[in-house]
Amino acid sequence: MTPRMEPLSTTLSPEDERPRRGALPTRPHLYLAMECDRPLAASARYRLDVEEVAIGRGGERTVELSTVGSARRLDVRVPDRWMSSAHARLSKVMNRWVVEDAGSKNGTLVNGSPTAKHVLSDGDLLELGHTFFLYRDAVPTETGDPLVFDATQLRPEAPGLLTLSPSLARQFAQLAQVARSTVSILVRGDTGTGKEVVARAVHALSGRAGALVAMNCGALPETLIETELFGYRKGAFSGAVEDRPGLVRAADRGTLLLDEVGDLPAPSQAAFLRVLQEREVTPVGATRPVKVDLRLVAATHRDLDALAAEERFRTDLLARLSGFTLLLPPLAERREDLGLLVAALLARMLGERAAQVRFTPEAARLLYQYRWPANVRELEKSLGTAVVLAADGAVGEEHLPPPLRTQTPQSTAPHMEPARAAEPEPPLTDEEQRHRDELDALLRAHGGNVSHVARACGKARMQVHRWIKRYALDLDSYRR
Repeated sequence: MTPRMEPLSTTLSPEDERPRRGALPTRPHLYLAMECDRPLAASARYRLDVEEVAIGRGGERTVELSTVGSARRLDVRVPDRWMSSAHARLSKVMNRWVVEDAGSKNGTLVNGSPTAKHVLSDGDLLELGHTFFLYRDAVPTETGDPLVFDATQLRPEAPGLLTLSPSLARQFAQLAQVARSTVSILVRGDTGTGKEVVARAVHALSGRAGALVAMNCGALPETLIETELFGYRKGAFSGAVEDRPGLVRAADRGTLLLDEVGDLPAPSQAAFLRVLQEREVTPVGATRPVKVDLRLVAATHRDLDALAAEERFRTDLLARLSGFTLLLPPLAERREDLGLLVAALLARMLGERAAQVRFTPEAARLLYQYRWPANVRELEKSLGTAVVLAADGAVGEEHLPPPLRTQTPQSTAPHMEPARAAEPEPPLTDEEQRHRDELDALLRAHGGNVSHVARACGKARMQVHRWIKRYALDLDSYRR
């Protein structure tokens, strides 16, 4: 029977699009994560709303959808000379996706191990020739999301807002809308996830004429915060030999970034609340307030809700800061974006020379297996060093920093937390034990999928990970 070609913009059927309990439906996806010989080539994602995917070598990157009878098939071609023309196929068996080597010359690897046939689990890394694919089993999918999406189709409204994750892309789209208003923005995320990059994107999109002024609230002594924020008048104290406007007035008609706002001392929280309410500041030593026009972006790696519950952060200030909240996931939770980020960082660091960079499969494998505790910031530093050490050759594992080369089998597992020295924890209270049992039941019900658990209990993934750590739960035991 002759295959019937279909347009690649095929979307979910109306029945598939029905949300479950208010959440977006999820679908398995395959990501073309990185081509080692062409790291600047665009990453791509393929929604597995088909029965089979065939992957092999082609003269250029192509994707075709065909139908034989009632079965639909994606044919993915990659210009990888290390890949066979018919290298591997993915097929749906009893609602599980299975990858099978198609008699290729160089074999198929899953998570670094050669395999003839393997039932895929969320986060599995497939290695075909010098090309890496990443499997995700439950990606939230919105009506209209395309079957095939290539990173060349991304049109970010500002640098730093690139992602192949549909859910994060939706957050970035909302951020772009909010950026043009005066609504305060709170960016939450672990250290190194790119909170300042987001703040710069917000400022660029805002169209405000003033400057972006950044202040790290945790880097200044408590006694200097108010003078740094609000400025001072000449003669206000010993050493005040001239008027200083302070950071708030320096950001007039622009954007003020309060980095690590969770470290702002209590007295300064009260003073800053007045700035937000009245849109004015009173410099130290002055008797009259000065009006200011600024957009505020606050960033923190702390859980401000928890700090507010402990009365360590003002609830009224938190309400003022969090007009729109963006949660940046750690790099370990957005591995589908790793190739995209590598390409963007190389282009920024090297310009036109970035097109000459290549990676060995061993080096690329380490990039995907590493947990990246310092996130994108660590990735940038690691790439910068590796490219210099590789000179004109391919970046190999010997050019990567020691933490990547010395990963233990535990830390290289896609979902395994890095080993840490055990610290004694206080015994659980009755309420905490009940909470632990509820979390245990949710993790079992959702097969250890943190995103699903977070949606079920209406919390951020970061908070669920904190509970998992607090209660010493082993995520892999649920996923097995």
